[in-house]
Amino acid sequence: MSRYSQILYQVVFSTKNREPTLLKEHRRDLYGAIHGILKAKNCFVYRIGGIEDHIHIAFSLHPTIALADLVKDIKLGSTSFIKEKGIFPDFIGWQTGYSAFTYSIEAKDNLIAYIKNQETHHQQLSSAQEMKDLLAAFDVSFDEKYFE
Repeated sequence: MSRYSQILYQVVFSTKNREPTLLKEHRRDLYGAIHGILKAKNCFVYRIGGIEDHIHIAFSLHPTIALADLVKDIKLGSTSFIKEKGIFPDFIGWQTGYSAFTYSIEAKDNLIAYIKNQETHHQQLSSAQEMKDLLAAFDVSFDEKYFE
């Protein structure tokens, strides 16, 4: 039997303690490493972007892959890449959790543009407020203590 699916995700996670350690000049290298991890898991990457303290990934999840396992693999693989290449000297790791949101395929272009414009977007909005806004938009309850 064949498998057909279209599961478009946005996954967002931050550096440990939201430290601004992802220096702009090496982010593309990090995104390339993450892209490779996703491709190896048969996921299709639409866009990866972010700023100094967090990243966003838009991708289609392969139906045989569990999201939690994939995020774990991304975090472990990207941490190894960062340490091996020494590209972010102050990077101490990723936060424990992550956020994930699903989108209709019709929203794909807007999602890609949103991720592409992260630097401009964050000139007016903090990372914590962005996450609160995303959680509210998707009607996800959350505890304010995680944003202090």
